[in-house]
This record gives sequence, structure tokens and C-alpha cells, in this order.
Amino acid sequence: MADKSIKIAYLYEDLMNTYGDSGDVKIIRYLLKKQNYTTQIDNISLNDNFDAFDYDFVFFGGGQDFEQTVVAKDLPRHKDTLTNYINSDGPMLGVCGGYQLVGTYYKTNSGITIKGLDILPFHTVFKSDKRMIGDTRYLSDWGEVSAFENHSGQTYFDDKEKLHPLGKMIEGYGNNPQDKVEGLRYHNFIGTYSHGPLLKNLNVAQAIVDAILAWHEKRLAAQ
Repeated sequence: MADKSIKIAYLYEDLMNTYGDSGDVKIIRYLLKKQNYTTQIDNISLNDNFDAFDYDFVFFGGGQDFEQTVVAKDLPRHKDTLTNYINSDGPMLGVCGGYQLVGTYYKTNSGITIKGLDILPFHTVFKSDKRMIGDTRYLSDWGEVSAFENHSGQTYFDDKEKLHPLGKMIEGYGNNPQDKVEGLRYHNFIGTYSHGPLLKNLNVAQAIVDAILAWHEKRLAAQ
């Protein structure tokens, strides 16, 4: 009998959950339930052990600067497992702060540089004179996406050949005011500034579920 239990790792749920980003995990769980899968959701927080390859999906939400600084100090313990997981096509969604911390660094409003995991070549700079807030729409590979953004961090790709945007802006700012793109796609990693939550857009949600189920079969076959 096929294993119908999906394991989800929610990174720092107690610290990184701004603007109801936990809704993304609830939507994933709902869509999996419709396909007769059960879900186990583990909160991976400060000082917890974590092996990404024990999971079918990793979620990393957003947080304020203080919480993000706290998480950034604990996060390097997981760099190797997350690097290998992402490069092996493991499905992962990072929203806002959870997106930024996968990059090289995040420079705060006070000039402090928070080191990221340096898994992917992009960086973020806080610019207090440009708050990017409001409704956002963009065109992704899965069709149009509508969401809400609220951030002063501006994200820039350092290697545009390696990294690809999640979508092209129709309305709103996305990564920054200049590039007219939103988020990032690399293998099965998605980074985004889309709240609302993002996965109310069922076209994106179903694409992630499909990736989760493909990874689940791959993980089972390797056991």
C-alpha cells in the first residue's frame, strides 16, 4: 500500500509568521487531503535538529527585523541540509524573510548586515524611503498571480543566468522597483514577497502540490 503521509517542515513558525503566511501551509494541507493524503507538520525552531531530507516540503515564512536577526543566528546550523535539499529539487517555499535569508545577506535600516545562508546568489537591502506596500499582480509560468506585498527590503539577483524570477510584474513592485519582477524560482525552491497568502492562487498551490508528490515518491524510492 502506498504511503499517503506527507511530512512538512515549518521553519521557525513561532518567530516567522507575519501577515498570516501559515495560510500557505493550511492550503497545501487542504489540497493534499483532497487527494487522500494526510499531513504531519513539524515546527522546526531554535536549537531543534533538522534534516530536510526527512520531509516532503519545507516552508519558511516572513518575520520582522528583530525576529529575523534571532533566526539568522540559529539558521546556519541548517545550511548544509537546506543547500543539498534545494539543489536536489526538494520543494521549498520561502516568503519575505524566509526568501531573503536563503540569499547572501540582508542589510537592515540601521546598517547592520544580517548574513543569509548564501545558498543562492542574491542579496537584499532595506530602504526606508521606499515602502513597497499594496496589491500585486504578476504573470508566472502557471498563469496570473494576485497577492499583497508589504516590505522595504529590495532584493537583487547577483547571477541572473542562474536565478529566474517567479513572475513578471503587472501591478506592484515585486523584488525591487527597477527590475519589474517578483520572487525567485530555482529548481523547486520558490522565494516570494507575496502574502495574502500566496497559495490562495490555486494555480501556484497545485504546482507546488505536484512537486511535493513527485518528491515524496522519489524520497520513498530512496528508502
